[in-house]
Amino acid sequence: MCQCSPPPMSLARPSIRLSVHDRGELEALRHKWIESEKAGRDLGEWAIRGWVREHWNGFLRERWLEHLQGRTFWIELDHDDFGLLQRSFQDSFLIEPILQRLIAGEENLDVINWAIDEDLGMDDVINILETLDINSRRIECRLDRRLLQAG
Repeated sequence: MCQCSPPPMSLARPSIRLSVHDRGELEALRHKWIESEKAGRDLGEWAIRGWVREHWNGFLRERWLEHLQGRTFWIELDHDDFGLLQRSFQDSFLIEPILQRLIAGEENLDVINWAIDEDLGMDDVINILETLDINSRRIECRLDRRLLQAG
């Protein structure tokens, strides 16, 4: 689980602060509605659980990248990570291809194998991966519990 740190006092706080769980709930409900329409009946809990199983990790990764880029502040993510890409790696030609791989769902090992195959500077690749620290940015999805308790 991610241990979020408070934002440093020297940085301006974003005026719009959103919740990954709230936005995920909207997406899960949208998914439930679409799948229920296709099936011609309310799929309820099954559709919500399906969204969590099939889409949560990709949804969370997209939100994390928005947070890193400084486009959207997500309150559940590490506050110090907001806008990290604007402050770091500006001179690195590796950051963009690494981000594209992460966006595509690849993991650290996939990126490392790609860097080895391309004979890239491993010190830079490892530095970027350690700074991004994708493995500690995973958040457990609580949507199925929230939605089921409300229903």
